[in-house]
Amino acid sequence: MGSPLGDAAAEVLRRVYGYDSFRGQQQEIIEHVCAGGDAVALMPTGSGKSLCYQIPAQVREGTGVVISPLIALMQDQVDALNVLGVKAGFLNSTQDPDSRRGVEYAFMDGKLDLLYLAPERLRTESAQRLLDRGTVSLFAIDEAHCVAQWGHDFRPDYLGLSVLHERWPAVPRIAVTATATEQTRAEIVSRLALGGARQFVASFDRPNIQYRIEPKNEPRRQLLRLLRTEHPGDAGIVYCLSRASVEKTADFLCSEGLTALPYHAGLDPRTRTENQARFLREDGLVMVATIAFGMGIDKPDVRFVAHLDLPRSVEGYYQETGRAGRDGRPATAWLAYGLADVVQQRRMIDDSEGDLAHRRKLVAHLDAMLALCETAGCRRQQMLAYFGETGTEACGNCDTCLSPPSVWDGTVAAQKLLSTLVRLGRLGGPAFGAGQPIDILLGKKTPRVLSYGHDSLSTFGIGGELTEGEWRGVVRQLLASGLLTVKGDHGTLALTDLSGEVMRGERPVTFRRDPPKVPTPPRSRRAVAAKAQGGGAAGGRGIAGRGGAGVRAAARVADVGRQGTGHAAVRDLPRRDPAADRGLTALDAGRAQADQRRRRHQAGQVRPGDPRGTRGRALNAAYWPRTQSPQ
Repeated sequence: MGSPLGDAAAEVLRRVYGYDSFRGQQQEIIEHVCAGGDAVALMPTGSGKSLCYQIPAQVREGTGVVISPLIALMQDQVDALNVLGVKAGFLNSTQDPDSRRGVEYAFMDGKLDLLYLAPERLRTESAQRLLDRGTVSLFAIDEAHCVAQWGHDFRPDYLGLSVLHERWPAVPRIAVTATATEQTRAEIVSRLALGGARQFVASFDRPNIQYRIEPKNEPRRQLLRLLRTEHPGDAGIVYCLSRASVEKTADFLCSEGLTALPYHAGLDPRTRTENQARFLREDGLVMVATIAFGMGIDKPDVRFVAHLDLPRSVEGYYQETGRAGRDGRPATAWLAYGLADVVQQRRMIDDSEGDLAHRRKLVAHLDAMLALCETAGCRRQQMLAYFGETGTEACGNCDTCLSPPSVWDGTVAAQKLLSTLVRLGRLGGPAFGAGQPIDILLGKKTPRVLSYGHDSLSTFGIGGELTEGEWRGVVRQLLASGLLTVKGDHGTLALTDLSGEVMRGERPVTFRRDPPKVPTPPRSRRAVAAKAQGGGAAGGRGIAGRGGAGVRAAARVADVGRQGTGHAAVRDLPRRDPAADRGLTALDAGRAQADQRRRRHQAGQVRPGDPRGTRGRALNAAYWPRTQSPQ
């Protein structure tokens, strides 16, 4: 770096974390904060955001105070830092009084490099008086996007963090996040009083992740096919919208012979802690979770992130899929998406609390997510454009690049569907969802069609050119484009202000043609046998009581020191066919040697004079083979 502060930061990087040089914008950010400047840093998952405040906290005089919403992970983060030789502590509601007092005394005596606090604790007068009695070197606001009221992960307690500038104006602050649009970034700056802060915005591109979105067709079976054909034995995360869906999906995967665990807010804290610990330390485990899981989880070898339900926003989708492939190796972001998702999300917005402005924000978030799902162009290109990165080339690695979808003129089909809805409305009977108008268009004389006399409508039987599945795709895409909407608790279809333009021929409609359905995989012999015997899930969730704090530090040691993995070399990875078995379950020789070194280190068997040292180098080797550069 050239300056005394810069040299000190580089020395900490080598001594504690085991790296010879910084990567990306780390050096610039760290030098700026070490010199006392405020910063807002937007860096993708896995790029080493934590070093941007951990190293300045060790260089500057005093203790770096980290504001984090991740109470469940604070113990893990502190344990891992302590193993690296960093003096760290935390204060949150999980501690007993004696533990809390011990950390407080250590802070006041100047014995801590880093102190982790939850935002709700910082807002208390007792916590603020404590900070007044010690020396604070910097404030780091982790997951800073949580301050955005219209964002995907709003935390009300973050709104009180403006007190940092008001009460300690001379202490530098750094706000870091992996997910923020230009609007969210502006809200972070405004609400945290960081108007004078220097902003650092890295690329949001994660080129090693392959983005794929499929029409829903028995989604659990689709997921099973993905895991069996492309990710046998791999660790991954499956996101579901509801707790019930989490439990059912975890049981389904276990019944098929996979090891899967549930995670959601309805589980007791001990079970959540045990399941999280197992996921961090065990290979090949699938975590099925609501969005309550994942923020702050730093498991490098997650090979896939799957969504069985539509995310509410592109920001949420980006952050959740970013938990895959942190080691820089190829990973899959897979989403099953269907008509029911659109209906459900629209209905949830209509039923949401808040004023009209709030609902409009939610609609805008959903519309952007639907546009990503329905695009016929490069998904990565569209997602980067959403975050303000325009002018990028098609990636050649997402599903639409590898298998470009065809598009077709759907104006006549849209007119037929909309006209059917108009005629149903004129009858003055009940409103319907998608099933009834589709049956009418296909000329199906179902009991429901006949009972209402809908076989006498002029549109009865005029839609035979499309299959039922194709008509459902028409409805889905009309909903996604705002040419159709849903109303009421039952998600019935209704016209919008734009529907008339289509019916009058003033607005052409183009649809994306869905790929043909792929046969679902057969049930495993194990699952069939379990069902025949009246048994339940096979084995995957049956191991209890194997979590706990004793394994957390070992599970996370390498992750804290690791700087991130999205280096330019991954752009040269061979592009993958989404149907091909990538064969990534075997580790290369360098990785195996590194794992052996990690086990020796954790067992206290590192030989004196080991060229990787006894701190960061031996630990980081667990995820960085000798032949691979962390750059």
